[in-house]
Amino acid sequence: MPTLLIWQGFKFRFYALDADEPPHVHIVKDGKSLKVWLQNLEVEQRRGYNDREVARLLAVVGEHRDEWIGAWNDFFGL
Repeated sequence: MPTLLIWQGFKFRFYALDADEPPHVHIVKDGKSLKVWLQNLEVEQRRGYNDREVARLLAVVGEHRDEWIGAWNDFFGL
C-alpha cells in the first residue's frame, strides 16, 4: 500500500488490491476515510469527514492529481 503523502496527519494512499478500478486515492486519519477518483476528483466513498474537511482534502488531491496518476500507473504497470 503506497503512501503518497502525509499532510497534517492525513495519509493519502492507494491499495494494491485496487488494480482493477480507475485511479483513485484513499485518505485516512483517526478512523475516517475518503476515496476520491483522480480523473475527475469525485468522492466515491466518505466516512466521518465533514464538508469542510472534504473540501480541504480535495484541494490537496487536485494539487497532486497528475503526479499520483503517474504513480498509480507505475505501481500497477500501466
